[in-house]
Amino acid sequence: MTNGASRNNALRQVFWSIVLVMIVSLAVWAMFASVEYNWNWSALWKFRGLIMSGWLLTIFISAASLLLSIVLGFGLMIGQRSPWMPVRMFCRGYVELVRGTPLLVQLLVGYYIIANSLRINMPIPVGIFLLGSFEGAYLAEIFRGALESIGASQLEAARAVGFDRTQTYRFVILPQAVRRALPGTAGEMISLIKSSSLLSVIGIEEVTQTVKVFGANTFATMEGFIPLALLYLALTLPLSWWARGLENKFKYET
Repeated sequence: MTNGASRNNALRQVFWSIVLVMIVSLAVWAMFASVEYNWNWSALWKFRGLIMSGWLLTIFISAASLLLSIVLGFGLMIGQRSPWMPVRMFCRGYVELVRGTPLLVQLLVGYYIIANSLRINMPIPVGIFLLGSFEGAYLAEIFRGALESIGASQLEAARAVGFDRTQTYRFVILPQAVRRALPGTAGEMISLIKSSSLLSVIGIEEVTQTVKVFGANTFATMEGFIPLALLYLALTLPLSWWARGLENKFKYET
């Protein structure tokens, strides 16, 4: 594709994006205009510091949990391919147990039972660990599926050109596996950010909890939850765009 065609395609996407935003904005305005509700935005301004501090805490927790989940997911994926059966059984059992139980139950049991029995009274580190370990189990399956989707013909072709095992994984297997794992990984990362709202059950005042506190003190519920949705979009949309950019970088003609 030439530079001119690429530029025209980008301009076309920008144009239709603007049109879509305008249509959605008009629809939202019409919907809220028909609702009989006394808006009290001044109350939201008074609590702006509390809500922003909760949002910053959400960013920190999400970033730390993302890093932990990627490391744990990669380790579990490697463990499921281990030549030692006990390691394979442990990693597989962990993945099935975590994926088969709700995050809310894991947070309650992990903090109020396991952490308390170990005399660990630090909600934020425990919340990061529990959230990261939950998403890590899902990422492990995404990584494993992407790696095992590479056909045996790729390995044979790598051997035919004289690649050793390290070169085969570096130049043949991993680039294709990363490209195939990106959509699922991006989805799980976005899910992790939204799942952080459940951390309020163990006493962490992230952004959702601060909005609940705002609503309880001002009775202005809608004025809190609408900005809450925008704050989450401010985190998830850039992540989605970044993942899409990586997909375009790694894609190739088939």
